[in-house]
Amino acid sequence: MRQRSRPVHLVLAAALLGTASTALAAGPAQAAGEPTLTADPLSTWQTDGIVWSLAYAKGIVYVGGTFSHIRPPGAAPGTQQIARTNFAAFDAKTGQPLPCAPAFTGGAGTVRALKAAPDGSLLYIGGSFGKAGPVGRSNTAALNTADCTIAADYKPTVSATVRALDVTADTVYIGGDFGTVQGQTRERIAALRPNGALLPFKATIRGSSIPNDPTSGINAITVAPKLNKVIIGGRFTSVNGSLLGVHALAGLDATTGRVVDAFSGWIPQRSAVKTLVNDGTNFYLGAEGTGGGVFDGRIAGRLADGSQIWKDTCLGATQAVLPYKGVLYSGSHAHDCSDTPGGFTDIKNRQHFLAQSIADKTILPWFPDTNDGIGEQIGPRALTMADGILWAGGEFTTVNDAPQQGLTRFAAAPDTGAPQVPLLHGASGSRGKITLSWKASWDRDNGVLTYKIYRDGVYLTSLDKDSRYWNRPDMSYTDSVAPGSEHRYSLEVTDGTNVSGRNGPVYVTARN
Repeated sequence: MRQRSRPVHLVLAAALLGTASTALAAGPAQAAGEPTLTADPLSTWQTDGIVWSLAYAKGIVYVGGTFSHIRPPGAAPGTQQIARTNFAAFDAKTGQPLPCAPAFTGGAGTVRALKAAPDGSLLYIGGSFGKAGPVGRSNTAALNTADCTIAADYKPTVSATVRALDVTADTVYIGGDFGTVQGQTRERIAALRPNGALLPFKATIRGSSIPNDPTSGINAITVAPKLNKVIIGGRFTSVNGSLLGVHALAGLDATTGRVVDAFSGWIPQRSAVKTLVNDGTNFYLGAEGTGGGVFDGRIAGRLADGSQIWKDTCLGATQAVLPYKGVLYSGSHAHDCSDTPGGFTDIKNRQHFLAQSIADKTILPWFPDTNDGIGEQIGPRALTMADGILWAGGEFTTVNDAPQQGLTRFAAAPDTGAPQVPLLHGASGSRGKITLSWKASWDRDNGVLTYKIYRDGVYLTSLDKDSRYWNRPDMSYTDSVAPGSEHRYSLEVTDGTNVSGRNGPVYVTARN
């Protein structure tokens, strides 16, 4: 697991080598040292379309989306394909596909939400479809994970797309674009028993005063059963007929649907909540703004009292968040995090994965990346953790600049990527002095790198420096040698595990 640099290390490095950019500033000291996963993707199967949702249960990762086939790692589009219609299952450890493959068809033919029951026995599925495998289902279904059969008793009729799901031991919460469930009015959100029976829970979600307003909807749900609270996110401005300062985010009583947290002022106009998750203590969200400079980042809040812990200011719509061991992983297309600790100013190349300290929102040195991909060209859309491996799905067609469509995975080890070695220069400006100079390298999952200098093939010294791909400070070292002597120098870079190839040699003669 990769360790981010501690503030004291930054101070020492700056003292030795010059002041580092403020873009590398860390957060409060108590947040130092959160480990991240490696940025080196594991070999992963691919899809031929968009992955909208991921879920894990009993050693299996389930994938939902809009696709027709899967194919092996490294296979080019259209080759070595196996039919999978909007749904696939993979062994969580090996990553190999499993035969569990009911087709979800009819409607718009897409799976948008997956969530396993707490005991893993059932997988609840939402989307836009009219059939789940061989049986008719109306935009939601449940799968028996033991034998991959569609559950017979869970078959509610939902009038439009289900985009969000969360599940407790005795309740299934669904959210989306619908106006009725089981023929009864349920605007955008409903609660059901595991057998599909509709519960009295009711909250009317609207984007305006117009019933069934198509601009309003639920994108995300997270439930805290011990607090009897369900938090919803989406694109709306009214809950239960009252504004209450509500915009795009609300906390509801999990039994009645009454508003218990309005989160007034959290989400600005022209911004919508796209993802919600909780860890039993805190909840986390990601937002998508419409228009330049509109809130696109992440917020951490407390479940118990609905208070805000922190809010970042990154631009680049956030589609997925996932907390794991003190780190909040996210999928977005971040391009400006200049006001967030550890962040970057506006850059041409979007950064599609981020890792942040849950303690203080500092952006940690973990920078695997994808392209924007197909569809809406958003990049990553979904994240899930399975046995210590982070699975990511979305619209992308490359990962770390290599072809890879729809799915990828990251583990804690092994770290296999060595930093690139920079170009070394040498000159003698005074008697018996040789100054070597180079630009700092960078690594996808380590902040501080070590630069080892060799003179005449023998190790001379090493220097540490903190860097990122958008901030590669100039570095130098002055060697004292005999006046008039000629020496050859080379440089190698290590992240503590992997060592780059040694560059050079550079030949320099010291002045007399």
